[in-house]
Amino acid sequence: MQLFGGLEGRIEKLEAENAHLFNVTNILAKRLAELEKSLDGQTPAAPTKAAAAVTAPAAKKVEESDDDDFKFSDDEDEKPAAPKETEMQKMKRLAAEKKAEADKKAKDKKKPVLKSNVILDVKPWDDETDMKELEKAVRGIEMEGLVWGSSKLVEIGFGIKKLQISTCIVDDLVGLYDLEDNVSALEDFVQSVDIASHNKI
Repeated sequence: MQLFGGLEGRIEKLEAENAHLFNVTNILAKRLAELEKSLDGQTPAAPTKAAAAVTAPAAKKVEESDDDDFKFSDDEDEKPAAPKETEMQKMKRLAAEKKAEADKKAKDKKKPVLKSNVILDVKPWDDETDMKELEKAVRGIEMEGLVWGSSKLVEIGFGIKKLQISTCIVDDLVGLYDLEDNVSALEDFVQSVDIASHNKI
């Protein structure tokens, strides 16, 4: 009886250990199944705090990279590549630019103003002509580009004096014949008009 009693105790102990091992085996099998599912992507396990801290900056960096790529693509869309210029087109463009520059220089270049000093001899009808009134009438003639200068009376004989008066004229604006005609038109005072001298300035 004592032998069987000891054997029964061992059997009970083995059964208890066997039950414990069975539970451990079931736990390990369950964890292994969960691990396999996690690896297959079916039921991913929640990341730990350390993993979340590591992956968060990486995710942000990826998002910024995507935004930058999007911006670059916008810039590329807004600035299409210009067509390549052919040699003939280049020559035509350079010729046109050169011509435009030459035209601009010619336009900007001021044309020189040509002037002359002219002295007129204005003769009265007789010695009774009022020479002061004659000079006043002559200086009253106005023309664009005409400036009257100094004057003097010169004896020509028999008590008659002529008015010798200088002028400065712009050649492109004042014609000598027009000036003579305007002075000769003073018929009440003037008998004749002569050009005593004509010098370019």
